[in-house]
This record gives sequence, structure tokens and C-alpha cells, in this order.
Amino acid sequence: MKKLFFSILAITVALQATAQKQPPNIILIVVDDMGYSDLGAYGSEIATPNLDRLAKEGLRLREFYNNSICAPTRASLLTGQYQHKAGIGYFDVNLGLPAYQGYLNRQSLTLAEVLRNAGYNTLMSGKWHVGNDSLAWPNQRGFEQFYGVIGGGANYFDAKPMPLGGRDYPVVLVENNKRLRPADNSYYFTDEIGNHALQYLDAQSNSNKPFFLYLAFNAPHWPLQALPEDIAKYKGKYDIGWDSLRASRLQNQAKLGILPAKYTVAERDEAVPAWDNLTYDEKKLWAAKMEVFAAMVDRMDQNVGKLLDKLKALKKDDNTLIVFISDNGAPAEDVAHFGQRAGRNSGPVGTAGSFEAQGKNWSYVSNAPFRSFKNSMYEGGISSPFIAWLPGKIPAGQIAKGTAHLIDLAPTFYDLAHANYPAQFQGEKTNALPGKSLLPLLLNNTAIQREQPIFWERAGNRAVRQGKWKLVSIFPSYKWELYDIENDRGETKDLAGQNRQLVNELSAAYFQWAKETGVVEYETIKPANIFDRGKQNNTK
Repeated sequence: MKKLFFSILAITVALQATAQKQPPNIILIVVDDMGYSDLGAYGSEIATPNLDRLAKEGLRLREFYNNSICAPTRASLLTGQYQHKAGIGYFDVNLGLPAYQGYLNRQSLTLAEVLRNAGYNTLMSGKWHVGNDSLAWPNQRGFEQFYGVIGGGANYFDAKPMPLGGRDYPVVLVENNKRLRPADNSYYFTDEIGNHALQYLDAQSNSNKPFFLYLAFNAPHWPLQALPEDIAKYKGKYDIGWDSLRASRLQNQAKLGILPAKYTVAERDEAVPAWDNLTYDEKKLWAAKMEVFAAMVDRMDQNVGKLLDKLKALKKDDNTLIVFISDNGAPAEDVAHFGQRAGRNSGPVGTAGSFEAQGKNWSYVSNAPFRSFKNSMYEGGISSPFIAWLPGKIPAGQIAKGTAHLIDLAPTFYDLAHANYPAQFQGEKTNALPGKSLLPLLLNNTAIQREQPIFWERAGNRAVRQGKWKLVSIFPSYKWELYDIENDRGETKDLAGQNRQLVNELSAAYFQWAKETGVVEYETIKPANIFDRGKQNNTK
């Protein structure tokens, strides 16, 4: 009997060891146009209990950087390349050069291609935005399952074209290469993205493989459209206005440790009026906009909660890494009020007919404590909340500086998955990965050691980050500004005049990187208008 007991014990230990050897599942959650301070864990009053739970049980970074706007960010996070190297230097439009072709090139492998080759099931639900032609859709770039929109935007209650920039912007809704045309008002898009992810996890649970899930929510990107029951939660909450709300969020960030005492806070954006200077009717409209925005973030978090419940039900919650980021800072654009090129606005804010956006006024709050907005290389444009959760591996409740970038995600996932990044793939020589694995940072709080600075360029806006220093140039000015981010995260004091040698060194490094990466002067490729679909207009 004793011998039998030890035999059973040995088998049990062996089975446990085998189970532990299976690489962790990986979930990458990306939200759209959400600012740094829009989660409870980063100072917000919006109810985000599920993401706050992940933050409490995992790690948050104070400094995680994106590429300032949708498509370039997605190009980098999906490939581990700077966006120009991947073919999306400007947007998902073809501007006639390899670095600006508007879709992922074959030399830049996607997370799905590499992880699938390493034995993972690869799943995606949500927004693609890195290639409109059907040859560049998700199923053609490594994903076994895909539901979502191919382009950059969508309504939340229907798949009608979006009237944007004086033309109809197509909404191409697809599942596994099949075009879908759902009836108007038959769904809410955030829930559909979440529900399809759960369906794919259910189907995958029969497999003995680990999975990679890329969950790319469209929320809270404009148009501001939300479910009535979610909007009702925030009724009257934003009557205090953006000045008081920003002050409240800054206090919360300080208490949480997200905003250390030595950090500066950005000065008020000159385009944002004082709340008290608005009329009564203006206050009511603007308050309603923020109620809807909060409702959209809230609904996204509810779907994260459903995902966590599904992982627990499938007994996969103890071996799954979840990483959460936003693709850029909150936006400045006010798309419903672009004059003759405005989008439709045929219903109250929040409804299917609304085409409102939160605009600079509320984005000034969302990006607290930083300067500027989406599409800018100031901190408000390129800073994202970052949460990483892996029970038993990532210590709970940590907040780290980080200074990480999108290019670091691919090396991190491949490190965790023991996945080989090939020198050649399907007959193509692959681009080397420029980023660093974040595993030492996530697991042991070990600082990232970089041989090279981090670089940015998008639509003529440029930046370099090396150590505590950040060099910035905003188009169309070619003047370099220099900030000590370690002490002046709000970018309030330009030190370029006092540090000419450093400016010269960092700018020289930028131009060398630009040459190697395929960056060209923006003036030479600039499209006629920001919504120009360029030469690649053959969406199928």
C-alpha cells in the first residue's frame, strides 16, 4: 500500500511538472484613444474594477510609450518594429515608399506568426488597422481566428460607413475573411468584441496548446456612443467640469504613487477654456459628452471582467499573462465640428446618431498630468497606462518607472513563450527586433538596459528618449526642445539652450536612426488631407 502511495505521488508530481512546463497563455489588451489617467488604477473616477484588480494583483508602469496614433502603434506592437520598418510610417495608407506603404511588410513578422510557429493557438478580436487589402488581413498574418474591423474606426450600434472628412469612411466588419453586415441596432460593438474573444477561448479550451489572444477594443474611440444603462451611472458626475476633475485626478495619482512628488504637472493647454466661462447650455453638452465617454470605458472594463471569469472557469487563470495598454493619448480632434467636412450628428450624444468626440477639453483631463494630445510627441500623446498580470510570477501591487516602449512587447512575449524569432520566414529575411524583453522588469523589477535611445517620428513630429533626457520637435517647426523627464514629466521647462552639446548628440542619433529606418521628411510625402486613403483604396 505504501509503495502504491509513493507511485501515485510520483505520477502526480510528474504531471504537475509537465503542466508547469507548458508556456503561459498570453493576452494583449489594447484600448483606443484612452488617456493615461482614465483608469481607476491611474487616478480616474470611472468605474474600472476589473482592470484595477489586475493592477493591484500585478504591476503598473509609470512610463510606457506608444507611437501617438492608432495604425503606427499597432504596427509596432504587432511586429516589435518601429512602424516605418514595418511599412506603416504614416498611417494605413500608401504614400508610395516602402516605409509608408500602409500595410505590414513580410519582413516584419507578427506576434501571431511567431507564436503560432512556436505552438500557440492565435486568436484576435477587435480592431486591425494595419492593412486594408485582404492579402494583409489578420488571417493572412498568422491569426487562426479573427473577428473585428479592418480599418481604423467604427460605429458602436451599426456597421454603416462613417461620414468623415467629407467622405464615407468604410467600416469593414469581418470574421475569418467573411464580410459581415449586421442589422442596425442589433449589437453593441464593445460587447461583440468581448463576446467573440470568449467564444474563441471556449473553442480553444479543447486544445492542448497554449494560446495568444489579441483583444483590441475600439472603445473609447469616437464617436461617443454608449448603452443607456452605462450612461445612467455617470449622470451628473461631470457637472463639476474639467478644471475640478483634473485637480481631483492629480490628487488621486499622487496618492496612488503614479505621480511622484518630484514630477511636474503640465501647464494648462491654451486651447482649453475655463469651465466657469462656459454658458449653462455649453456645460450641459460637455458634461453629457464625458458621461458617455466614461460609460464606454466602463463597458470595456465589464468585458475585461467577463474575460477574467472565463479564464477562471477554464482553469487557465493561473498560467496566463495579461498585458493592458492604450494605443495613444486621448485625442484633440472634434470630428463632429469640422465645418463642411464634419461627421454626421443626427442624434443626441451617446446615441447611434451621435458623432461627438470628447475633444481637447476633456482629453486635457484624460492625459493628466501630461502635456498635449494624441498625434503629438509630448508625453500626453505617447504615454500609456501599462498593466501586467501573471499570478505567482509578477509580484502584486508594484509600480515601476519602466521607460518601456511598444517595441519591447514582442521580445517579452517571445522570451516568456520560449519562441524562436527566425532570421528567415517563408522565404523572406526578417527584420531584427530592436526592443528589449521586459521579463526582468516584470518579474524582478530589474531596470531595462538599452544600448540605443527610443525614437519616434510621425507626420513630421519627432522625439528621442535617452535616460532622463527627451528631445522633441513638433511639426512644422524644426526646433529641438529638451526636457529632463525624470524631474519634469510635465515638460514645462525647455533646457535645449543650456545643453547644446547634448541636443547635438541626440539629434545626430535621431537622424542616423531615421536613415536606417526609412524615415523621410514629412513635407515630401504629406497627403492632401488627413483622411486621404492614398493609393491603397482597394479594400475587399
